[in-house]
Amino acid sequence: MNTKRRILKKILMISVIVIGVLAIALFIFLQQPQFGRMPSGKRLERIQQSPNYREGKFQNLSPTPDLAECATYYSVLKEFLFQRSKRIQPVDSLPSVKINLHDLDRNGDLIVWFGHSSYFLQADGKRFLVDPVFSGSVSPLGFTNRSYKGSDVYSVADFPDIDYLLISHDHWDHLDYETVMALKSKVGKVVTGLGTGEHFEYWGYSPDNIIEMDWNEGVTLEPGFVIHATPGRHFSGRSFTRNKAIWVSFVLKTPNLNLFIGGDSGYDHHFKTIGDTYGPFDLAILECGQYDKNWKYIHMMPEEVVQAAAGLKATKFMPVHWAKFSLGLHDWDDSILRVTKAAAASQMPILTPMIGEKVPYTKVRSYTEWWKGLE
Repeated sequence: MNTKRRILKKILMISVIVIGVLAIALFIFLQQPQFGRMPSGKRLERIQQSPNYREGKFQNLSPTPDLAECATYYSVLKEFLFQRSKRIQPVDSLPSVKINLHDLDRNGDLIVWFGHSSYFLQADGKRFLVDPVFSGSVSPLGFTNRSYKGSDVYSVADFPDIDYLLISHDHWDHLDYETVMALKSKVGKVVTGLGTGEHFEYWGYSPDNIIEMDWNEGVTLEPGFVIHATPGRHFSGRSFTRNKAIWVSFVLKTPNLNLFIGGDSGYDHHFKTIGDTYGPFDLAILECGQYDKNWKYIHMMPEEVVQAAAGLKATKFMPVHWAKFSLGLHDWDDSILRVTKAAAASQMPILTPMIGEKVPYTKVRSYTEWWKGLE
């Protein structure tokens, strides 16, 4: 009996030591600079005055549970481990186009999409870069969540100077540490949601070049160029702590254009409110991918993307947040197949360019269904 107790005591002691070592290792790992820093000082004071900040964190406009009513964290984990689609990633390399961004006519109004939610905009002579991710991964562990073959044809070296870097929120697939560090010398101003500027300041960006906004705040960037931060239905956070910085979409008004730049969002009434307040839009760029019935409140289903574009009073829309990473359970091409079908049924003009393709977004034209044949 005593022998058994000694064995159990030894096992318990070893377990405690192992757990302690793992906890210390995790703590050290989370101190790495890519995790950023929590808001503090005057920034935190400003956050605490926000009408959208309650009970110690930012809140969505509507009640927004992390998981749908029918889901549990156990059931979601089980699906990820045992029910992932056999076609979740493309079999072949994605087709893409690579153009010389340095040689673009600065006065040409255009968009170049790089897969997922990264894209380059030129509007009335100004250059904007949105949520750039060029490290090949959307994880603090670079060997996980890797990008699809063919989707990484561009790097930071391919970019000219950027007037405004727009960051919708601080998730890894929208705010990439390696990329923004490499971009630092090329960026004029960073425009983002309230709280996210703490990361940039921690990473060496000048506070004078960081513009942070709460929902429904607007800033004149320069004469003729106004940007508004508008709501989304999502969440934020780069580690275990959530919602200390706000997630935003953007309304960008230039001398001749009115653009909606959507971050991640579940479907809700805010799209119609934004359309009524700031629309109509020449183009709405909306997330379409990484959705699931289990987290339907924080990511739109493809059919809802078309409803959102209609609510925004957009004359055309472009689906992003797909074709680079597998962060959901659906087939990699499910989003584009469903959203194009829904757009056709609603007669809503849609832009579906290939990665890297130069698109004059003030015009509507036909696109090849380049995603077909890659199953």
